[in-house]
Amino acid sequence: MSFTVALIQGDGIGPELVSKSKIILAKLNELYGLPINYVEVEAGDRALAKYGEALPKESLKIIDKADMILKGPVGESAADVVVKLRLMYDMYANLRPARSLPNVESKFSNVDILVVRENTEDLYKGFEYIAADGVAVGMKIITWKASVRIAQVALNEALKRKKKVTCVHKSNVMRVTDGLFAEACRSVLKGKVDYSEMYVDAAAANLVRNPNMFDVIVTENVYGDILSDEAGQIAGSLGISPSANIGDKKSLFEPVHGAAFDIAGKNIANPTAFLLSVAMMLDRMYDLSKEDRYAKAADALRNAIYKVYEEKKYLTPDVGGNSTTDELINAISRYLS
Repeated sequence: MSFTVALIQGDGIGPELVSKSKIILAKLNELYGLPINYVEVEAGDRALAKYGEALPKESLKIIDKADMILKGPVGESAADVVVKLRLMYDMYANLRPARSLPNVESKFSNVDILVVRENTEDLYKGFEYIAADGVAVGMKIITWKASVRIAQVALNEALKRKKKVTCVHKSNVMRVTDGLFAEACRSVLKGKVDYSEMYVDAAAANLVRNPNMFDVIVTENVYGDILSDEAGQIAGSLGISPSANIGDKKSLFEPVHGAAFDIAGKNIANPTAFLLSVAMMLDRMYDLSKEDRYAKAADALRNAIYKVYEEKKYLTPDVGGNSTTDELINAISRYLS
């Protein structure tokens, strides 16, 4: 089974991360005989300045034909690119792992958390309006269908891991919307895994107190956005935090971190989150094709990254090193086999 991937460079450090990582993409294709075709498309701030649209029509034509999307970070136009694509293709599950890497400074060791975030509703639906002078209203949308669907994703992921799921909500205050979400999660998860619930404020506090008490966290869109960034930083850095936006028809893979315009072009940006997102993309290709070569390529890439961090010699400044982007990528490439 072959795949076509729409490749978006993005903004800020995005273009250099993507272009410099092509050596890894090409080597994985060669080593494992992967029939993956990457087609570059324009989207983001640069596309907005050039075409008047952050997601130009020509780019959408290519994306529509592609099986998956792989992108670097996008700048101020992120809502017009990422959020639009999530909703357009019903990419309902946002998977955000937060996992420790060797020699990345953190108060905690062996952090290994997966945030499973509902990706299509909640306040991020964007249903906002001015109700009266000085009064703005945002509508929080929670449905049974979407809540059950994301709970099922959390169940599937937990069964691959430690079989423990924490449902995070705030139903003591938002009794209708969060109450519905919690009820849906119970209907799918209770009795099938080690299941618990936690209010979002308590979850935020417990993440910084003892992150190892968590395995899979399933939660709503806004809470998931915030908690996954917190978890990523607890694991050491957002620079090592990948993500996947999974839909039944199309999926998108991207680093959690932003475009970091302040270090763009300096050859010191950390490609780890982008490359770990590539590994998640390969995992998805395996899920769809059941061809071992995709799973082997994903494991090889993660193992190569792990070895480079274990070696410590070629880390970028954000994780305590003094190496360049090129040096880190070349080191990872050498460990690929």
